[in-house]
Amino acid sequence: MSNDKRALVTGANTGIGKVTALELAKRGYAVTLACRNLDKGAEARDEIAAEVSGADLSLLALDLSSLASVREAAAAELADERPLHLLVNNAGLAAQKGQTVDGFELAFGVNHLGHFLFTERLRDKLVASAPARIVIVASRAHMRVNGIDFDAVTAPTKTPTGFPEYCVSKLANVLHARELARRLEGTGVTVYALHPGVVASDVWRKVPAPFRWMIKRFMITNEEGAATSVYCATAPELAEVTGRYYDESREATPSKTAQDDALAAELWRRSVAWTKSDA
Repeated sequence: MSNDKRALVTGANTGIGKVTALELAKRGYAVTLACRNLDKGAEARDEIAAEVSGADLSLLALDLSSLASVREAAAAELADERPLHLLVNNAGLAAQKGQTVDGFELAFGVNHLGHFLFTERLRDKLVASAPARIVIVASRAHMRVNGIDFDAVTAPTKTPTGFPEYCVSKLANVLHARELARRLEGTGVTVYALHPGVVASDVWRKVPAPFRWMIKRFMITNEEGAATSVYCATAPELAEVTGRYYDESREATPSKTAQDDALAAELWRRSVAWTKSDA
């Protein structure tokens, strides 16, 4: 199999990330599976390899709840001399409470800040590999909040369910994509944010079992959930499009708050300071 294109997918050991990695491998991409749990990552790699003859697959240790781990993972990727044509920021968590080792609200730290730093560390490599794409898996849940409390995201989860904090992290994903697209304009790197659907994936693994089983009955499959990610990653008609938001493999309109350029710029400024990035 020819592997002229190379992709890196975070959270590729399970759920829609695993399906995304599989679909990219089927399309001839060399795929790096970036996972917190390398044992589960190896299982996913072997399952994809069994389904796709000649697939070029590799593993990368990445714990998005630790900025130190993110820096180590980015350094390992930069040490790989192969170009990088596609970054899919897929990993995430929901319905969990706590704080990252660096002191950020758990959902915000994992879903946004870890990915922000990882993307910034790999940005020059993506530009050098252009044409390239960055796909950020957000959620329609971003529409449920009207802003970001920047004090709250530097404290432990406050709400009983953690869902409002999850919504804030998904708003941050859409704002990140918008500002990143602006900064990468003219480089040959395009950026997309998307809603994958409400997917019966492991993102809900911390929800108590009886309730989790009930709600997942009304959710779509991982295969259905990965479809928009794969569309944004590979659709030829999107090659010259950037900074847009997608739902069900079609362009959609994000919330008014998610289109606030001043908020996007402020989130970027604070994210740079929090991660001590040079962006």
